[in-house]
Amino acid sequence: MASWDELVDSTLATLAGKNLLFMQRLITLPPPVPPSRTFAGPGPWDRPTVEIRLDGASTQEWLALNGLVSEEGDEVDRKVVLFSGNDYIGLATHPAVLEAAAKAAQGPGMGPRSSSLIFGYTTYHKLAEESLADLLKMEDCLLCPTGYAANTSVMSAIGSIISLSATGRNAAQDERIAIFSDAWNHASIIDGIRLAERQQEAVAFVYKHCDMSHLESLLSGCSMAKKVVVTDSLFSMDGDFAPLPELVKLRSKYGFLLVVDDAHGTFLCGENGGGIPEMFGCEDGIDICVGSLSKGGGCQGGFIACSIRWKKLIISRGRPFMFSSALPLPIIASLLGNIYHSSAIHVSKKEGWRRSLVWDHVKYFASLTKLNITSPIIPIIVGTEEAVLKAHRHLHRSGFLVIPIRPPVVPANSCRLRVSLSSAHTSDDIKRLVDALSPWLPTCASASRL
Repeated sequence: MASWDELVDSTLATLAGKNLLFMQRLITLPPPVPPSRTFAGPGPWDRPTVEIRLDGASTQEWLALNGLVSEEGDEVDRKVVLFSGNDYIGLATHPAVLEAAAKAAQGPGMGPRSSSLIFGYTTYHKLAEESLADLLKMEDCLLCPTGYAANTSVMSAIGSIISLSATGRNAAQDERIAIFSDAWNHASIIDGIRLAERQQEAVAFVYKHCDMSHLESLLSGCSMAKKVVVTDSLFSMDGDFAPLPELVKLRSKYGFLLVVDDAHGTFLCGENGGGIPEMFGCEDGIDICVGSLSKGGGCQGGFIACSIRWKKLIISRGRPFMFSSALPLPIIASLLGNIYHSSAIHVSKKEGWRRSLVWDHVKYFASLTKLNITSPIIPIIVGTEEAVLKAHRHLHRSGFLVIPIRPPVVPANSCRLRVSLSSAHTSDDIKRLVDALSPWLPTCASASRL
């Protein structure tokens, strides 16, 4: 929005006047090797992303820690099918990704080990940022060491606008930034907002989960001029989508800054893997899009896709970004194996069947369970901590790893098994999992037996 652009420009001018406007100096490296292979369907390299072997000793320790009795066989390493990962389209073991990472490790190595602002920014990093910005249809992008650092850096930078304009005094209540946050937002968003609040830069308002009427009532009743709305796009513990088109309409009406965390949508959703904004066709209505590279991207790290002016501000005032070491070159090279210097993703775009297969799995799971699910994140609500631990134990014996989610991650008595589907799973994996889950599915009359 124009008013926010002016506000950021004014903040950048203040920083420049104090010689506090930072930039990344670029280290030139030989061009990364483009990915050599793409495939028309799943291969044996996909399976290791979901078929794992659990260490027996650590299993016994985990059981004891959670008050569960170890039984015969628990001390032995056990092969299980993982249904709790986030590598949705199976890129973590893709030959092109591994090849790119190996060649980088054997060539430039790990890269300069420092923050991006000191000596850790290379042409690899720049190329990755350009490719991500292009994929998400944003003006620019900034790589961060983790998705957590990306969210907290955004909130830290937003809050700095107030601290710079109120130098030498505490900002009055109506001068601060009003941040409206979905009640089920990720912890990294919440922690970033708390940081801004502690520094007396922001005031937080929490709206009911995906409730646009409640959000609008808060917006209309707030006299503070500077407003931000922040939301996950796909909620990690419930598997539902934020109503992005409705949020974009409210943005036009109230002029707030719209920040979306698309950690679980990028690479998975949209025709080109551009995420949930692409899926809903509302990329133009989002100001800042935070994402993760460790989920659909199959590697590690986070990013902030935004305008050039916002990137300048985050580089200079996003403390988690500023004081963290840059991502190692093999990680960046593996990312470039996915998005090598093109207008969209390379492997992810060329192998669009991976996304299609995930959504086929979602439909199949729904048909077997009769659950109303809309994404590859499927919460099976069990109830108490004791009950969810028993359910987890049963699945482990049945050859599956599905992590029990308990407080404080979710509210008391809403403990759940969080199932996540991947293109590396097979229909047989899903059918066997559903059979093992049957005592805890809502339609099953035997739910009270275990």
